[in-house]
Amino acid sequence: MSALLFTKSTLTRSKDEVYVAAVALRATKGPAQLLMSTAYSLSVWDLQHFMVIIKPSSLLSQAIVFDFQPEDPENIYTALAALSGRAVPVTLGIGVVLTRKLRKLPRSRCWFVGYAEGNAVDKAYDFNNTWEVDLRIGLHDCRDYTNGLVEQLTGEKLVLEHLRRRNG
Repeated sequence: MSALLFTKSTLTRSKDEVYVAAVALRATKGPAQLLMSTAYSLSVWDLQHFMVIIKPSSLLSQAIVFDFQPEDPENIYTALAALSGRAVPVTLGIGVVLTRKLRKLPRSRCWFVGYAEGNAVDKAYDFNNTWEVDLRIGLHDCRDYTNGLVEQLTGEKLVLEHLRRRNG
């Protein structure tokens, strides 16, 4: 009977891990970049870029980052819109959904938020296919994307609000 239990447990698939990470907002070199870096180092919550990281349960798979950002994040007008909380000018109002692989999880500002049911990577790509790319900072930006994707993967709503309260 113990052999049966061993075989059954080894066939059980682990769940994909879901993380949220924050990085400094990007800006053009000079005063805008200095301001963004300073805000990030002081942990000004609203001046950080948020993204979702999926760490598949397969030992052979690398973690994958999913995020939504301006098409040209270093454009000075985009940086000014981010700093002021205004909408990105219509000519710059297109966002892009990006995916990329990571060798390892970030050491700081990276929080485990839960496990996904099913194949998280496939669910994330499906989510991306329905995500509107009309960027409005403060209304439809990386925070909304992160909250929406995490909810799709784990069922947890408004994850960034929970993390903000927990991490100050």
